[in-house]
Amino acid sequence: MRIIAGTARSLPLKTIEGKDTRPTTDKTKETLFNVMQFDVPGSYFLDLFAGSGQIGLEALSRGAQYAVFVENSRKAAACIEDNIKFTKFDKQSKLLTTDAVTAVRTLEGKYRFDIVFMDPPYNKGLEKEVLTALTDSDILKEDALIVVEASNETDFDYLPQLGYEIVKEKNYKTNRHVFLKRA
Repeated sequence: MRIIAGTARSLPLKTIEGKDTRPTTDKTKETLFNVMQFDVPGSYFLDLFAGSGQIGLEALSRGAQYAVFVENSRKAAACIEDNIKFTKFDKQSKLLTTDAVTAVRTLEGKYRFDIVFMDPPYNKGLEKEVLTALTDSDILKEDALIVVEASNETDFDYLPQLGYEIVKEKNYKTNRHVFLKRA
């Protein structure tokens, strides 16, 4: 696993052993950032369920102004911390070791994000919990982009009730990226 483009291009990143995280493949990451390429430079980026931190670090490498990483697992958070130090993005980032919903509440009044990326464990409904928390939160800028990585089976029929609309979808073999904005 590595940073694909930008100022930290080709730097290798650590990942934790085991099946607790699912690192996004380089090909999928490249597709994701191709879709977001004009949104990332200068942005405030929130990486929820951050795993190794590779998505937020890729955003920083591609010109994001600041990134906040949220990871509940202490083991994964230690990995993110190592990756932040190794890529020298420590002054442009913050790591919170907590669950995503608590993080949304903790960040209120402190940050306003242009992009929120979340890659929760599949098929547990966690994306709905986080989207519900974001609905009642002040951490999103007006035209914020929310990207959810989810299994192909994940149902998003509840989005209109929460005030979101799907603006784009990228489907892969086993999962997809769903790009949302406020309706």
